[in-house]
Amino acid sequence: MWSAASPPTAGCSAQCPISNVGAVNTLVSALVETILSAQCNISTKALWPEDYAEQALKNGLNEFYDFVIIGAGTAGSVMASRLSENPQWKVLVLEAGGDPPPESEIPEISFAMQHTQHAYSYFTEPDGGCTCRAFENDRCHWPRGKTIGGSGAINGMLYVRGTRQDYDLWCKEGSHGWCYDDVWPYFQKAVTAQGNSTHPRGYVTLNHFGRFTEDIISVVLQGAQELKQPLVDDFVDGSYVGYAFVRGTVENGKRSSTGKSYLAKVAKRPNLRVIKNAQVTKLNLDSQGRKVNSVQFVLRNKTQLSVNVGREVILSAGAIDSPKLLQLSGVGPLEVLRPLKIPVIHDLPVGKNLQDHVLALLFFRIPASPPNSQDAITSIFQYLTTNDGPLSGVGAAHMIGFIKADPLSSSPYPDLEIHHNLLRRGNRNGMLTLLNGLTVKKEFQAYLLKELESHTIVPKLVLQSHPKSRGNLKVRTSSYKDPPIIESGYLKEPADLEILTAGINYMMELENTHAYRSRQMEIMHIPIKECDKYRFKSPEYWYCYVKYFSTTCYHQAGSVKMGSLEDGSACVDPDLLVKGVDNLRVVDASIMPYVTTGNTNAPTIMIAEKAADMVKVKWDSRHRT
Repeated sequence: MWSAASPPTAGCSAQCPISNVGAVNTLVSALVETILSAQCNISTKALWPEDYAEQALKNGLNEFYDFVIIGAGTAGSVMASRLSENPQWKVLVLEAGGDPPPESEIPEISFAMQHTQHAYSYFTEPDGGCTCRAFENDRCHWPRGKTIGGSGAINGMLYVRGTRQDYDLWCKEGSHGWCYDDVWPYFQKAVTAQGNSTHPRGYVTLNHFGRFTEDIISVVLQGAQELKQPLVDDFVDGSYVGYAFVRGTVENGKRSSTGKSYLAKVAKRPNLRVIKNAQVTKLNLDSQGRKVNSVQFVLRNKTQLSVNVGREVILSAGAIDSPKLLQLSGVGPLEVLRPLKIPVIHDLPVGKNLQDHVLALLFFRIPASPPNSQDAITSIFQYLTTNDGPLSGVGAAHMIGFIKADPLSSSPYPDLEIHHNLLRRGNRNGMLTLLNGLTVKKEFQAYLLKELESHTIVPKLVLQSHPKSRGNLKVRTSSYKDPPIIESGYLKEPADLEILTAGINYMMELENTHAYRSRQMEIMHIPIKECDKYRFKSPEYWYCYVKYFSTTCYHQAGSVKMGSLEDGSACVDPDLLVKGVDNLRVVDASIMPYVTTGNTNAPTIMIAEKAADMVKVKWDSRHRT
């Protein structure tokens, strides 16, 4: 590091037309040291749980843990925090990844986490050209978090609870105890401050993101208001339709995943252990298949270990990896497991109820002045020194619209969710991060990058809130190393395509509002040879367009469906116990019978809060909350 005592006059002065006497070097050195120090402080080891891996390697894992939690993601971190509140219970968390990198902490660049070691890069199977055709190999990219915090460490952090209709439907179809009035207390519990510095307890910290795109947002809001869409404070009971500035799991300009706000906050408890880079490979059940005796895992990609289970296994690996692990362990469809020579312990429809909020991705453009080259430097410096500025937000993504496909419908519930992004003119790196994250084909990337040279681009995501289509997930081989076969099922049901095209029609109505026209904000015509046979914006054109620019909003759910014991399509009962197994509970978004309206972050936290109470009630009535 440079210092005032020994300024690098030879190197620096040689680059300047006039040599200096050292004072300027001192000032520059101080600035550089400040920036480098701030960079290192974005994410430090102190933010995350201590890794118990070395002790496990040295001493083994011969003791029984009362609860073994698979996955330190959104749900697993909540479970670990809540169950370890009982000092008599020994809790072990097995997480396949390590600590999140600094990029995870900065809200604006969360897409940079994709295609890294901190995420599983899963891809859907080609579906014959019906969807995902704008993306490499005609596959949609479904990344999932592989780090402390799980997908909550790479997501958009938006906190949307869903509607009364969502949970009452769960309840009506056999998931008793999961009605809206049943789950609402757990939403409240999750965001209620509790504990203190001496005895910390986990909870979610919600805040609004910094609003640094007011000029674009004002256009969007004015257009929506011209179409009679209200602006509401938040999407809660009674305010299901309209636009709102949604809060997120963010604090002081940094991400606040449950891996941080629940797990890391309490990680010094002596009865809680976290082993990182521990890839679970199999659940070992007894000869009757009634109980999981131990959990096998590979530590740091080389050492095989197992841990004995005292009371329960909590499987919180997410909507892709939870069904994958169940199938590898012999819990899944007979027709999937038998050809792979995986012994079938429980023939259950694991993987068969896979759902996601499929979206149509549209791009609007606005003429814009050339960018100020200093703006990007200023925003970086502002974030590094104060955790504020544009990088502390999520562009325009914190503003969400929920609308009805039929505006004359008397239902208070929406059919469509509208997300907004923002790429200012010249922000080539931002555009590439987005497009590469989605794996957009090079010819479409080239067109969008060219347009970005003269326009600000506003990508808009039109989501189908209640998909009727179902996908399927099944293991490809009997090896944990191989990714599963993922059939998205997108738009298999014609009703889903009709809803999406209704959302596109809404986009065209917005384009024709005074607010949009006054700013020349218009839908971009991306050259697509197949679709350009039709008149631009005609119904036939949009049906074709959706084949290309349809993709995920990362809301995978339902693949280990919850339901009554009599429901043959259900894999877990309303207590989230796997059917036929007394001590295996699945706790994550995979148990949703129907994916909720909106983002799945908040409902997944709620599911874990409720599940933790179920476990406490079963094993120790003194710890009911």
